[in-house]
Amino acid sequence: MNLQTFLDMRGMTKYRLSKISGIPKTTIIDICSGKSSLEKCSAKTVLLLAQALGCSMEEIMKMDNQLFDEETGKPMDQSYLEVELPPFLRESVQTMILAWKRKESEGYRDWDCDYCNLQSDINIAEVENLITSEQAWYLREKYLYLERPGELD
Repeated sequence: MNLQTFLDMRGMTKYRLSKISGIPKTTIIDICSGKSSLEKCSAKTVLLLAQALGCSMEEIMKMDNQLFDEETGKPMDQSYLEVELPPFLRESVQTMILAWKRKESEGYRDWDCDYCNLQSDINIAEVENLITSEQAWYLREKYLYLERPGELD
């Protein structure tokens, strides 16, 4: 996971991180885009990021490592697989994200209906060739917590 993904998961903008940490916004933009490496940042910058994000300096440094899978050559951050999803699938994903949050915070009981709807929408999009099998499994793993079955013997 890189810094941009971490910020996205927390719903935090680069501007907000800049204000909280005191690090120039341009520096944060460069780190998030990969133009600058966390390894080349000063210890003070890494410390300020860690304090602002509520994590350790070690966790911040791990965000810079393993940008690409050595076996496949694909980016470790696979959020690109969510780009340009069909509108019905994008809406279903957003509904599931909200359902997981509501389930945890207020005991939302209909989350299983949202789960089935998302699973169905992923299947439809895959069968209709609106998304690739790789995208379908990415979405299933990320939002439905399903595991891709291994190779059959």
